[in-house]
Amino acid sequence: MTIKIVSLTLLAAFMSMASCGDSGKNETPEPKPIFQTSGKSNNKIQVALLLDTSSSMDGLIEQAKARLWDIVNTLTTLKYQGKTPIIEIALYEYGNENLSPDSNYIRQVSALTTDLDLISEKLFSLTTYGGDEYCGAVISDATKRMDWGRNETDMKLIYIAGNEEFNQGGTAYTEAIREAREHNIYINTIFCGDRSEATSSLWKSAADKGAGKFFNINADEQIAYIETPYDSQIRKCNERMNGTYVQYGKMGEQKKQNQTFQDANAMSVSDAVATERSVSKSTAAYDNTSWDLVDKVKEDKNALKSIQKEELPAHLQGKSAKEIEKYVAKKTQERKGIQQKIGALNIKRQEYIEKEQRKNGKQNDLSAAIKRSVIELAKTKGYTVEQ
Repeated sequence: MTIKIVSLTLLAAFMSMASCGDSGKNETPEPKPIFQTSGKSNNKIQVALLLDTSSSMDGLIEQAKARLWDIVNTLTTLKYQGKTPIIEIALYEYGNENLSPDSNYIRQVSALTTDLDLISEKLFSLTTYGGDEYCGAVISDATKRMDWGRNETDMKLIYIAGNEEFNQGGTAYTEAIREAREHNIYINTIFCGDRSEATSSLWKSAADKGAGKFFNINADEQIAYIETPYDSQIRKCNERMNGTYVQYGKMGEQKKQNQTFQDANAMSVSDAVATERSVSKSTAAYDNTSWDLVDKVKEDKNALKSIQKEELPAHLQGKSAKEIEKYVAKKTQERKGIQQKIGALNIKRQEYIEKEQRKNGKQNDLSAAIKRSVIELAKTKGYTVEQ
């Protein structure tokens, strides 16, 4: 058994260069009416991460980068009446003085989305600076601005992480939490500091009022990655799986490139994180219907009829409709086989990890906090956990 300790802070500069996407400027979109209609009736698991990006929170951001795919893989184990729910993640930053004071130093980095590569991209673009941390304001903004589900069995969770007093700013945190709870959103708080300060700083009070969980973590803790005999095989499968993606549309090529960039971002943290991302990509949660023909045809078997030739990659534009259909079917079968292989390997990988964790103890980091609370809430709502 090998445990690799990685100093995430030392990797921050490299990961910033490896990221792509916007630079995190001050533009904040106008709030939309609360709770728009999404048009989807499937059960949803919606998780909004509200991260303090003030100067003292470099360690928290590095933990989020390192643990994103581990969190996603926990969410993918949840089933409701045997069916896989839609998984959506959102990302906010707050407390950063590079952001506009008119927005309460808050930025919606990404609304709730199934585009996990986008979340990874945005997460790796975050930097810290400042600042003034207004917890009530960011909870209120996340509650009002985003398209939260309406099904009784939807799981709607906000995780807010930081280390300053919870009651700063002009928006009362108690009112913001009350409004969130009216719409069945659970507020979980993660205090990144000395536990003795958590009560006086009102982080535990906020979790209690939000019907969520309170956690205290060391944001600067080095993460121990457990390497397994199955990791390299899973990453090789991922390389093959990337070859099954067939881009289409105006954003297709860019999205396919971003998939590779996010593979590199995960690898820049550690081999284990790259393995976790590979596992996520083998699950139903990793949905690229908006740019990949294989996923698109899986959703709509008649999709190829409505896609123009010029929207296809160059090597397919001269093909007949029958040839294109055959090509996509081939890639579909290839991916299915690779995903099944990764799934089988990951069962063995998880067994290995759990065995080593029983020997060495589990870590108390951002991922552990989120995973424990998600599973506990899921069980109360009738979800089951399936590996």
